[in-house]
Amino acid sequence: MPLPLYLLALAVFAMGTSEFMLAGLLPDLASDLGVSVGAAGTLTSAFAIGMIIGAPLMAGLARDWPGRAGLLGFVLVFSAAHVVGAVTTSFPVLFATRVVAALANAGFLAVALTTAAALVAPDRKGGALAVLLSGTTVATVAGVPGGSVLGSLLGWRAAFWAVAALCLPAAVGILKGIPARPAQEDTAGGPALRAELAQLAGPRLILVMLLGALVNAATFASFTFLAPVVTGTAGLGELWVPVVLVLFGAGSFAGVTVAGRLSDRRPDLVVAVAGPLLLVGWPALAVLAGEPVALLGLVFVQGALSFALGSTLITRVLYEAAGAPTMAGSYATAALNVGAAAGPLVAAAALGTAAGDLGPLWASGLLVAVALLVAFPFRAVIARDRSGEVLR
Repeated sequence: MPLPLYLLALAVFAMGTSEFMLAGLLPDLASDLGVSVGAAGTLTSAFAIGMIIGAPLMAGLARDWPGRAGLLGFVLVFSAAHVVGAVTTSFPVLFATRVVAALANAGFLAVALTTAAALVAPDRKGGALAVLLSGTTVATVAGVPGGSVLGSLLGWRAAFWAVAALCLPAAVGILKGIPARPAQEDTAGGPALRAELAQLAGPRLILVMLLGALVNAATFASFTFLAPVVTGTAGLGELWVPVVLVLFGAGSFAGVTVAGRLSDRRPDLVVAVAGPLLLVGWPALAVLAGEPVALLGLVFVQGALSFALGSTLITRVLYEAAGAPTMAGSYATAALNVGAAAGPLVAAAALGTAAGDLGPLWASGLLVAVALLVAFPFRAVIARDRSGEVLR
């Protein structure tokens, strides 16, 4: 894979750390700002909503920008939003900074996904996406637990400062490693923006976006509220929270790596294997969460299955949106973050049920069940490219 892909992954690592790190910071943050844990969890949804709105908006605005300048600008705005978030004492202001950071992240990721797909052969989009998403999975392995440890030792604000600082080497990498080729040179002779937006009317594209959103909703529903399960149901100390996050991240890295080798040619196999296992895994985690050994093992497995299935479905979005070369990345980003916004909201509602802290785990199982029920009648679509031929 080309070196620029890994430089883009470095920036995704910084942004992924921010997107996921709240899972280990919610109790401390909620206490400091005088809000409930459920209210603090809406910061994750705020970020995701900003990503949903920002993905097509920022991608549309950046169509005619010099590619490197656009990516660099998004990273710097993202860093500035975290500086403001680190110093504020107001929950509404923090909420606003999450939206601004999300808009910058959405713009970056939408352009980066399109750039990544353009850097490789047409039949290697899945592999390119796996490299890019490795930044997110490494964030769950190292960045998110690191943020959680920082939060435990120095307070949640230290984690925000750390993310702001992480953006600086990422910005230097983009400046030095990404070609300064104007975006309009890439899209010369390509379809107009209206034609690219019209791709959203395609039923195949809508289907894979919906499936990707449902699976990602299941992932975020449980991941956002893992900390209370670890310290409450399992009865482990607070320092076990980053350990659990590391295990989830290690699993997600393994899952996206394996899926990256299969999602271009055998997406049907990934869905057929990972889907049912993921469906069984969330309720199993809810039932066995009180057993620390089972909890640790299942968190790793669920991380692997969630990202293997989710990344495969998002790869299908890039294939189905091939007729929208500058906007395809924004459609994939939007699908990911519709799920990331809905998942914590569903999970927060589940916290108020008799299931308590285990409610989000049961909600994740339900969301995966819905995804599989939707996918089953249209399973041939997942296994085929836009020309209608099975990928072999």
